Parts: sequence; structure tokens; C-alpha cells
Amino acid sequence: MKIIAGSAHNQLAEDIASHLGTTVADVTVDAFPDGETFVQINENVRGEDIFIVQPTCPPTNHNLMELLIMVDAARRASAGSIIAVMPFFGYARQDRKDKSRVPITAKLVANLISAAGVNRVVTMDLHAAQIQGFFDIPVDHLYARPVMVKYLRDECGVDGKNLVVVSPDVGGVKNARAYSDALNADLAIVAKHRVSATKVEATNVIGDVEGKDAFLIDDMTETGGTLCAAAKILKENGCKRIFAGVSHAVIGDAARKKIEDSEIEDLITTNSVPQAFGKNVTPLSIAPLFGEAIRRIHNGESVTSLFDM
Repeated sequence: MKIIAGSAHNQLAEDIASHLGTTVADVTVDAFPDGETFVQINENVRGEDIFIVQPTCPPTNHNLMELLIMVDAARRASAGSIIAVMPFFGYARQDRKDKSRVPITAKLVANLISAAGVNRVVTMDLHAAQIQGFFDIPVDHLYARPVMVKYLRDECGVDGKNLVVVSPDVGGVKNARAYSDALNADLAIVAKHRVSATKVEATNVIGDVEGKDAFLIDDMTETGGTLCAAAKILKENGCKRIFAGVSHAVIGDAARKKIEDSEIEDLITTNSVPQAFGKNVTPLSIAPLFGEAIRRIHNGESVTSLFDM
């Protein structure tokens, strides 16, 4: 078994390798003067299980292309199997035709990954779970929920009796329900109206939130608009402390400032992408989760129990 790191998130790859008691393989990832990516694997990988750690976070196109090139290098070096470890799967929101003459890019990316020679994909909290069906190869879909629930219980001192789990939109109710069941908490929903790609208005709260702590949960955030708008209306409706949780915090400086100035006390996220940092942002390590999944896949063991709380 060898762990190969792309340039997208080298630290996560090193943390995963450390959890497994090994080191990241020696690989050269560079660029030619014209911007083309160059990859060379500097170790023998013939017949080995190759795990390529590469979330396709921004710059998405660059990181995706780099992943495909690393896969091709491993395949041509006679690797036994190639597993793409993608904690964050870019293009996941383009999973259907919601307008005329638009692509289903998530399916295209799945086809590219399979065509390059990947034998298996390991990912976490896809924007739409049905994207697993876009692949004709096995997909292990992990969840950040056990990691985040443990932090809420141990570090935030939340009490399920005085906690309400809130979905910031109707589409996230199923995910919010899973968290509310795990925390023995009530459930509420914020109805929202998206004005533009960067501006969101929260219009109403469905559920009893007055006098309670709130935990806003979503799969990802980029601008922070949805979470901050939801936090504002929750505060107006009598919430005490407001926590937020996202699996993937693909945030920039503007989003960090928005979160810092919002009613959100703590944005709990994972280190699935290197952009997950900032004031009031707490990234939790998923290296043990992915390390254990990699170990079980390599040994031919079941990964089902990793989905349990």
C-alpha cells in the first residue's frame, strides 16, 4: 500500500499516512512553463494498492486534472489497484439539468475518473448522495457526522434537551434529521430565498427555537450567506447560542469576515479542504476516519461500521 499526495491538500495526506503508521510516497508534482502538469512517481508501485489523496477543491479544474494525471502515472507504472481518495468532490452541485442546455458535470467528472483508470473512490458527504450512482466503480461514501457530533458533545457542552438542529433550507432536512436523532434534539427548518449566487434571504423559521441553542447543519458553504442569514433569523426568533456545522468549508476571506461578524458562535467543519480555517471556524481532523477506511479497503475488510454513530 502506498499513499500518494497531490498538491491540493498535502497536509491531510500526511495526517492520513501518519495515522496508518507510514509516510507519503515520494512523488514529483510540478508544472511546465506553459502550465501543463507534470507527475513522476519516484518509487516502485508495481502490484501495490495506490491511494491518491486529492480533494477537488479550488482551484477545482487544476486539482481535478492533476488527479487524473497521477492516476494515469500509477496505471502505467503497473499499480495493482488505484483508489481516488477525494474527501471533497468538486462539481457535485452540478448533478442535474435545472435549466435548458446545461451539462450534468458531476456525471462527466465521474466518467473522467473511471476512464483514467481509478478502481475505487472514497469520498465524504457528497452534495447529493445519488452521485454515487454516476460511477460504474465502487464508491465508499463516508460521513462527517460522528466526528462533528462527538465535538459538539465533548467540547461545546450542548444539551440535547435544550438544543434544536436546524436545516438552513428544505433540501437539507434529511441530513438535519440524522443529526437531531444522534443528538436527541428537536428539529427546525429555515425557509430561504436565494436572491443571487452570493446573496440569500432567510424568510421564516419552521419549528420551536425560542430559548434554545441551535445547531445549523449543511453539507458545505462557500460564501457563508445561507448560514449567516439563517443565524440572523434564528437570533431574531429567540435562540440563545448558535453553532453551525458544515462538512466542507470552501471559504475565502470575504466568507470568513461574514462568519466572524455573524451570530454564529462557532462554525464546526472538517479539514477536508485547506480553505477551512479562520476566526470562529473550528476544523476537525478526518484523517483517522479516512485512515481507517483505507486500512480496511487494503485488507479487504468491511467499511460499513464507519457509517455508524
